[in-house]
Amino acid sequence: MAEPVREELSALAAIFCGPHEWEVLSRSETDGTVFRIHTKAEGFMDADIPLELVFHLPVNYPSCLPGISVNSEQLTRAQCVTVKEKLLEQAESLMSEPMVHELVLWIQQNLRHILNQPETGSGNEKCTFSTSTTMDDGLWITLLHLDHMRAKTKYVKTVEKWASDLRLTGRLMFMGKIILILLQGDRNNLKEYLILQKTSKVDVDSSGKKCKEKMISVLFETKVQTGHKRFLAFEVKEYSALDELQKEFETAGLKKLFSEFVLALREQTCLSRTNTQR
Repeated sequence: MAEPVREELSALAAIFCGPHEWEVLSRSETDGTVFRIHTKAEGFMDADIPLELVFHLPVNYPSCLPGISVNSEQLTRAQCVTVKEKLLEQAESLMSEPMVHELVLWIQQNLRHILNQPETGSGNEKCTFSTSTTMDDGLWITLLHLDHMRAKTKYVKTVEKWASDLRLTGRLMFMGKIILILLQGDRNNLKEYLILQKTSKVDVDSSGKKCKEKMISVLFETKVQTGHKRFLAFEVKEYSALDELQKEFETAGLKKLFSEFVLALREQTCLSRTNTQR
């Protein structure tokens, strides 16, 4: 982690020192740092609106934009996405310098103006996304692996909603104990999906209590290539045999991805089952 980023994180922890205002969610030398800030901003009729802002600082930040997720119990999903897009636009003007505190101050001062714009009305309609102009332009694809789903019905509905809200297409795939999520879309939206996946209470633990997803892994991420299929929708699919799953990947132009990652997962699952039986 670069020294300016380390200093920024230290300053943020000092600024947002109230109860539950600041929380570091993860730190990694390869994936960077993810943290959450709880704050308030003036909204309609001068009422304070609570905001949950999750920032993902990649290892090459601030030379690249941070990932940002916005949530609030008092805003619709469409409004949250619009606020996120406005924050990313503001972040573009602050590139190469630590920017998180400035972004928080900016949204505190400008939330009311953003919400007053016609496209961010108070209805529950689906939001429309403008074409991204960030350095992450273009269609990307990500393959995720989940270890398990205890509350499967609720979990699947949540994943479908996130994919719809973020305009991501692809597949949620089940084959035996293997659970894969193949996502295609704008890279910033893929980043936000990962933040939601890692920070939301999407499943339940062994005692039935709601819990966050701690056993998700990113197997692969790349820009969509010429030979890759463009998915038109997000679908949930169950496969009874490995060759059915393989055909799905081959049809999508992802034969190499299947060979390198899915077959390895299959072997690990079989090995784990054998060891358990012993």
